[in-house]
Amino acid sequence: MRAPFVFCSFLLCLLVCTSAAAAGPLVLEGEVPAEGSFFDLPFEVPPGTVELEVRHDDLASENILDWGLEDPNGFRGYGGGNEEPAIVGERAASRSYLTGPLPAGTWKVTVGKAKIRKTPARYRIEVLFRSQATLAPQPERQPYHPADALSSQARWYSGDFHVHSRESGDARPPLEEIARYARGQGLDFVVLTEHNTTSTLDFLGDAQSRFPDLLLVPGIEYTTYGGHANAIGATRYVPPRVGEGVSLKEAVDDFHRQGALFSINHPTYDVGDMCIGCAWQHTVPPGGVDGVEVANGGWEKLGRFFSDGALGYWDWLCAQGQHAAALGGSDDHRAGVDLDFTQSAIGNPTTLVYARELSVRALLDGIRDGRTVVKLQGPEDPMVELTSSVVPAGDTVLAEGTRLSARVTGAKGQQVRFVHNGVRLPLVAVTSDDFVVEQDVTAPEHGEDRFRVEVWVNDRPRTVTSHLWVARSSEMRGIPGPVPQLGEPGRCGCGSVPGWSVGVLALAVLALRRERRTRLDNAH
Repeated sequence: MRAPFVFCSFLLCLLVCTSAAAAGPLVLEGEVPAEGSFFDLPFEVPPGTVELEVRHDDLASENILDWGLEDPNGFRGYGGGNEEPAIVGERAASRSYLTGPLPAGTWKVTVGKAKIRKTPARYRIEVLFRSQATLAPQPERQPYHPADALSSQARWYSGDFHVHSRESGDARPPLEEIARYARGQGLDFVVLTEHNTTSTLDFLGDAQSRFPDLLLVPGIEYTTYGGHANAIGATRYVPPRVGEGVSLKEAVDDFHRQGALFSINHPTYDVGDMCIGCAWQHTVPPGGVDGVEVANGGWEKLGRFFSDGALGYWDWLCAQGQHAAALGGSDDHRAGVDLDFTQSAIGNPTTLVYARELSVRALLDGIRDGRTVVKLQGPEDPMVELTSSVVPAGDTVLAEGTRLSARVTGAKGQQVRFVHNGVRLPLVAVTSDDFVVEQDVTAPEHGEDRFRVEVWVNDRPRTVTSHLWVARSSEMRGIPGPVPQLGEPGRCGCGSVPGWSVGVLALAVLALRRERRTRLDNAH
């Protein structure tokens, strides 16, 4: 007697699901809340849905809203300023989004207020529920597993710590184009740093199998409206809502629990709407920063202003006791193709990491130990290796004194100098192709000192090492030594753009007739 009841229940469910899938789109529209930088728009997904499409519109050319999606279990993707609809299915998804089952229940569109110039601001969202998929399956998507070491040799490996693929809404290239270009530049690795999404992870295994001589390193560009940072090695999403539901310390701790490193990107790029949120404004927690992007490729074409500001910010941060390694990244969004004057190709700049092998874990260990060198304009720049007569523990020499040596190659006719606690010491002429300059140092009685080396070409730094720190004991780590420290960036001018105004830069970009959505990191 139960069979007719079971059959009727099945038929009723089939009718309900078919009706939901066949019905018109669910419409969510209204005014953008005045409070906060983010808001959520919940909606219900009916049983039987196998594909979901979200169409979104900020309804005003003066405004920019960012878009993401969460299912009842959490993160499903973040498209940021993607203008195309977000499509999520069981076996395929549009860029920046994740595949998988579509559980019935409460989902939500997450909305970020990137730029609001016209008020009251409004939005319109259409959600379509489908019982049959429209996207072709994507068998190339695979669960991410770190690649085995591509080389077992301990040496300097060259790479780029800031590269975007098409999984970032403001970028174009697939992983294949990125890998081919990077190998053409002689690089050993690239770090994929998509804006607030982990969707690239699904494609790394397939791409890595086809490029066995280039390590593809996972990462996230943690893109907030008060600054951008790279989470190098990150494999889990962390909400970018700093100050609204999550503190920066909580976010950094979350990345560190994943084994990832947290590095501040382009900290002094204060160019207004040309690059929304690019200048770093957050207060960093003690010990929370593992690196600073002392060189970011694109804006180098405008001159020395931005890299000098980044170096100044790095020095200021280190003066607060942060042991942050020097890193560089091109911020390439186009795999070296069709670049304009604000953009740079993969490998410009190039960062070298001394690692025991070519693997993700070994590269991260090399950064933790401060074994990095940044070539500000690319692989052909001079090389310099900073060593100590007393073997350091990580990035710190624990001794009353030591002799530091800087071995410079490829810089004959140029100049080299030590930098002590942010103070540049006199330049020394490089008189041979393989040149060594030394500096005897004494550890301070209290606290720690730091030393780096810069190679100068045409009256400006071209190659920069990370610091070696010198202290009498491990208890002195994180305590500044007696050498006068630098002032805050805002007071010393490190955060300014000497000789340029935002207006002049904006006019230059407008002259290029850039599209409205070319923003965030794509602005450099």
